[in-house]
Amino acid sequence: MNLLEQIVGAFIGRADVGHLGLLLWAACASGFAHFVLRELTAANRRLDEFVRELNRFNARHEGDQT
Repeated sequence: MNLLEQIVGAFIGRADVGHLGLLLWAACASGFAHFVLRELTAANRRLDEFVRELNRFNARHEGDQT
């Protein structure tokens, strides 16, 4: 019997199915929050790289009136 089956068996044996559902919901919500924060961090990094590159471009072409 693996660990997950033991945990589920303990919850069901004590008739704590509601708590098991709450635990699963909390775990899924935490995983989703972790995923969203990771993606937000990556998007922020990409935006920062874009702004830095735009700043370099503007510095190179400053005063260039063509």
